[in-house]
Amino acid sequence: MTTALLEVEALKAFYGTTQSLENVSFKIASGGITTLLGANGAGKTTTLRAICNIVRTEGVIRFDGRDIRGMLTEDIARLRIAHVPEGRGTFTALTVEENLRIAAYTRKDKAVVKGDLERVFEYFPRLKERMQQQAGTLSGGEQQMLAIARALMLRPRLMLLDEPSFGLAPLIVVEIFRILQRINDEESVSILLVEQNAALALNVATQAYVLESGRVVMSGPSSVVKEDENIRRSYLGY
Repeated sequence: MTTALLEVEALKAFYGTTQSLENVSFKIASGGITTLLGANGAGKTTTLRAICNIVRTEGVIRFDGRDIRGMLTEDIARLRIAHVPEGRGTFTALTVEENLRIAAYTRKDKAVVKGDLERVFEYFPRLKERMQQQAGTLSGGEQQMLAIARALMLRPRLMLLDEPSFGLAPLIVVEIFRILQRINDEESVSILLVEQNAALALNVATQAYVLESGRVVMSGPSSVVKEDENIRRSYLGY
């Protein structure tokens, strides 16, 4: 049986006095890809923020057997949980190389960082060509690649990806998802994927959860979820 790397139980999340999540529970298998599906406002992005303690929460968030709810966001990152937010979040005035090196600032094994830069460039050779280019001058697809590459510089055990396909051309989306699958296969990095393209997400993920109004309304293997009539009609368009 595959071990759960992340376990979320009865999670509630709040923006001020407004409750956004209500008793959300799910698990992410070690080395697996899990997707969160749902309409805009369902609570997908809030779930990722809750894991990183960016919003006020109640409930249990357990990583590798340890309750991390309430930990400082930077300490959660030190556990090698990497968050790639919607909108990419790169430092646009800095170069590609500077963005990547800053991403490794929490690491103590500085001697290994140079080798990790080369490892990241194997996944994203286009970024190596643009090492000294300002991040703000990159194309949308290249900025998304840089956001994922920055996350990899943490040597993550778990990557939280929020809408990685948003605003990108279809061919770039296919390339990025191919690289994500390769990262998962070659490095056993667990991935929690929030993605507007439900068909694409269900094809790469092994497990799926569907959120509606801050609640999990369906879950199961992706192969089963995508055959559900309501899912097909609501998210897959057939």
